Amino acid sequence: MSSDPPGFELPLRLFLAFRVIIDDLHAELDAQGHPDLRPMHGFVFQAIGPDGSTAVELGRRLGVSKQAAGKMVESLERMGYVVRTSDPDDARRKIVRLTERGVDALARSARIFDRIRSDLAGRLGPDRLRALEDDLRAITPADLWRLDMPGWFGTS
Repeated sequence: MSSDPPGFELPLRLFLAFRVIIDDLHAELDAQGHPDLRPMHGFVFQAIGPDGSTAVELGRRLGVSKQAAGKMVESLERMGYVVRTSDPDDARRKIVRLTERGVDALARSARIFDRIRSDLAGRLGPDRLRALEDDLRAITPADLWRLDMPGWFGTS
């Protein structure tokens, strides 16, 4: 009899590790003045990028419909994280951009992720954490910013 765990445990453990990290991040963001942010919003902020995005581009990057992207933008706009502005090259198009509050949330997230990584290094040891990161790099695509996960989780 094999002492190896069942095959389904690996993806569940990877997902649970992701969930623990993201829950920690959001608890700290909440304490730092961003209580309304949800995990999906991080994907949206990254998809908007530093130069902004149209709702159509945002939907494509996230793997969701233009309507779903529009609803996310409306929600984030109400919370003060994004603003829609006219495209200087085409007044018919609206560009979604992060506000100062959105940029602040991203900057805080980066610092919190660094703190979480440091905590993990303290628990596992820096060498084991680096080995884990190296192993994950070896089994995942090189493109770190695959943002279409929200659409991938949806039903088609």
